[in-house]
Amino acid sequence: MAQKNQEKGITGGAPVVTEPGRVRNVVLVGHSGAGKTTLVEALLTASGTITRAGTVTDGTTVCDHDPAAVRQQRSVSLACAPLLHDGIKVNLLDTPGYADFVGELRAGLRAADAALFVVSAVDGMDAATAALWEECAAVDMPRAVAVSRLDHPRADFDEAVALCQRVFGDNVLPLYLPMLGDDGVSTVGLLGLITRRVFDYTAGHPPVVRDPDPEHLPAIAESRNELIEGIIAESEDESLMDRYLGGEEIGTEILIEDLEKAVARGHFYPVVPVCAETGVGLDALLEVLTAGFPSPLEHELPAVSGVDGSPRPPLTCDPDGPLVAEVVKTTIDRHVGRVSLVRVFSGTLRPEQTVHVSGHGLAERGHPDHDADERVGHIYTPLGASLREVASCVAGDICAITKSGSAETGDTISAKDEPLLIAPWQMPEPLLPVAIVAKSRADEDALARNLARLVAGDPTMRLDRNAETHQLVLWCMGEAHADVVLERLRAGGVELDTEPVRVSLRETLTAPAKGHGRHVKQSGGHGQYAVCDIEVEPLPRGAGFEFVDRVVGGAVPHNYIPSVEKGVRAQMERGLVAGHPVVDLRVTLFDGKAHSVDSSDAAFQTAGALALKDAAEKAQPVLLEPVDEVVIRVPDSAVGSVMGDLSGRRGRVLGTEPDPDGEGRTLVRAEVPATELLRYAVELRSMTSGTGTFRREFARYEPMPSHLADQIRKEHATRT
Repeated sequence: MAQKNQEKGITGGAPVVTEPGRVRNVVLVGHSGAGKTTLVEALLTASGTITRAGTVTDGTTVCDHDPAAVRQQRSVSLACAPLLHDGIKVNLLDTPGYADFVGELRAGLRAADAALFVVSAVDGMDAATAALWEECAAVDMPRAVAVSRLDHPRADFDEAVALCQRVFGDNVLPLYLPMLGDDGVSTVGLLGLITRRVFDYTAGHPPVVRDPDPEHLPAIAESRNELIEGIIAESEDESLMDRYLGGEEIGTEILIEDLEKAVARGHFYPVVPVCAETGVGLDALLEVLTAGFPSPLEHELPAVSGVDGSPRPPLTCDPDGPLVAEVVKTTIDRHVGRVSLVRVFSGTLRPEQTVHVSGHGLAERGHPDHDADERVGHIYTPLGASLREVASCVAGDICAITKSGSAETGDTISAKDEPLLIAPWQMPEPLLPVAIVAKSRADEDALARNLARLVAGDPTMRLDRNAETHQLVLWCMGEAHADVVLERLRAGGVELDTEPVRVSLRETLTAPAKGHGRHVKQSGGHGQYAVCDIEVEPLPRGAGFEFVDRVVGGAVPHNYIPSVEKGVRAQMERGLVAGHPVVDLRVTLFDGKAHSVDSSDAAFQTAGALALKDAAEKAQPVLLEPVDEVVIRVPDSAVGSVMGDLSGRRGRVLGTEPDPDGEGRTLVRAEVPATELLRYAVELRSMTSGTGTFRREFARYEPMPSHLADQIRKEHATRT
């Protein structure tokens, strides 16, 4: 581990704090390519945490250590990078900006107490970033904005700020303005609006602080007035606005104090221009992170209950309180095994401590409910993939533990004698299915082991072993997510292929008919003799199966009538035309024949199956496909294209309504065949520029169009 730290240029020991008030947990969010990872690298360098900054293109950054991230040159997982500034430990949580990895973003939001939105001065922002701002606003999470990539020739700070104000709303105001160099393009310093001072980085870092030049004064005055009015409007001192409007000069100390309080309450959102390449603005941003953002003591903690669901009093961020922590991310390191990133909400986590690990509520995603007592080994402060051992982790801080036998993402770690369960955070539903096939028997064993590890760390992935289609299906968030999952499986030594996903269909009969089943064999000794006559008739959709006995005169002995039913049921499971289960059918046994010696249970089972197959040839069998009720959440501007696309998918639009949870968005309700939704997660994202989401729920089965049914019959005949 020491060698790895040396290779990364990591200096000194891990930053350690003993009280929650000296911790800041900050999640960086923004669209892919905004510069989050590069900014984290620059902040680590500026704070002296590392000696040299890596680059995304070279794959040498602290946060992008995953092989998939290096190959794709973008973040694919949550990473924690702590630094120390003015005695404050700042846990920077770098999240992926691509929509497929929203689960990693959710984990970062759970672990954080404040959010830093990184907005590119070149590319602006995407709609998903805007939606995330609304989500943070709903829980009053403190936010700030870093306008990045100022070194780019097309950078436009003023336009980036104007965009933030249009999208994010009120009280999004810059604390500094960028100062251009003699070439009129490069950013060489900042103009401080509150202090009315210039921070000149021409000679490098730290900047030279001086008075502004005369040409700077008009820009400072105009922006400063707007900033001061915004700060005063959020001040707890109601007389401050009257004093300001009366011409009184408000002291810098008062403005800064009120600014910090407003930011911590989540009512004011400072904008800081930064240039990761040149270091401009990094010290100003660190001041916002440490002085403006709240400590864990000021952030509401998640609700807890007993493991049995019994209510418990609210948590407080007290190092001496009951131990309650949460695994926000689980990874498997080939050298040290399972690594769990843990946010401690209450109490203090110590080495060699016996704790209780609980995971509940995710059984449908392949995470069975589990409870276990485990002994914590060593405790580490993570810096990307590097682990630096520490003596403890207090309430409010983030640490890593290794070699846990049962801890999975989302699990609660609590005291052994007082086990608790934290209310889970919102997990997005994976909606893109990928069917995988191991190439050999040895690969099947390796696949099972590696899948268990991946599912433990990624609650946005769902594993489905479909007993009807006999396929192993991974439900992922999108194509990029699926690519990463498959790459990790192959990196674990699994040779596998993908194949088209098959939807579980049903068969039924649409007309009444009679069937004759005769199973007679004689080969010396006891033979096999069974004859039965049945009548089939369709039932209403969803009615199930009925078996009626109308045999008279003992034509079929009473003890063999259940055998006929058993044979009919078995044939219904095997299917009649395409290998899919038969549903919604009444079968009436009305006649048959038996032999005193050669009849048997097995013979009448076979005869019952043959009778059903015979009747099916005359009863107009059809294939039924599942139809899902779908609720699609899209921007108003995309409603027309989405509804047109649904029509092309054989969907029936049930109606539209304004989204109660988001202005400018619409909910489209429709019924769509499940076979048309296999790639809808990808295609909806393309139609809506990444802003559309949907959820689906099974509604019923309906007859499949004849041309599609014929194609499935032919495919079944080819396979058999």
